[in-house]
Amino acid sequence: MPVILDIPLSLKTGEVLRREGLGGNFKIRPRIKNLILELLASVKQVHLLEPAVAYEIQSITEMSREQVSLEGNSVVHGSLLPSTFPEAKELAIAVGTIGPRLEKQVAEYFDRDEPLRGILLDGIGSAAVDSLTQEVCRLITAEASSRGYQASSPVNPGMPGLPITEQWRLLEMVPAREIGVSLTSSGEMIPRKSISMIIGIGPKMKTWTRAEVCARCSLKNNCPYRVKIKAYRQHQKQQK
Repeated sequence: MPVILDIPLSLKTGEVLRREGLGGNFKIRPRIKNLILELLASVKQVHLLEPAVAYEIQSITEMSREQVSLEGNSVVHGSLLPSTFPEAKELAIAVGTIGPRLEKQVAEYFDRDEPLRGILLDGIGSAAVDSLTQEVCRLITAEASSRGYQASSPVNPGMPGLPITEQWRLLEMVPAREIGVSLTSSGEMIPRKSISMIIGIGPKMKTWTRAEVCARCSLKNNCPYRVKIKAYRQHQKQQK
C-alpha cells in the first residue's frame, strides 16, 4: 500500500483562474490578478501545500453489472465501473490530499474580515487538487505501462453509477489515515481539499479530457468552473 509525500504540483495561472470562476472571456481586474499572483507566491513561501497520496492496486476477481469484486474480498458497488471498464484486469484505488494548512489559512482570512483573499486562496487550493489528480494519474499510468497495460481516466464516488457511499469503502482499502485523510459522519472528506478516485488498469482502457467530462455533466453551462472543448483544444495546441 504505497504512500507518497511531497508530490510536486504545477499551479498554472489559467487553471487557477478557472477554479476562481474567472476563465473564458472574463475580464479580470488588475487588482484581482495581482492578488492571485501574490497569494500564489505566498503558498510557496510558507508551504501551504502538503500534497500526499495513498493508493492500492488490486486484481479484479469478478465483475457483474452492479459491482466489481477484488482480491482480498473487497467489493466496489455501482454500475459505472463494469460499464466503463469492461476489460479492466485491475483497479487502482487512490486517496489524495493537499493537507490542512491551506484551508486553515482560508479560515483565518475570513476571521480577519478578508473574504476576498479567502475566496481566492480557496480557488488556488481547488486548482492544487486538480494538479494532484493529474500527478496521481501519471503515477498509475506508469505502473500500468510497466506491466504492459494501460490506465483509464479516473472516476470518483458521486458520479452516476458510483454511489457517494462507496467513499467509505475506498478509504478503508488504502492507508488514508497515514496521509491524514478521514471522513466525517456525513461523508465529507477531511481535509476538505482531498479527493478519492478509481482508475481502471488493463488493455484498451478508456480515457477522456476534462473538457469532455464537463460536456457530459448535467450542470453544463451553469458551472463557472467548466472547461469548454474548443477552448481546451486551443490550449493544447498552444502547449505543443
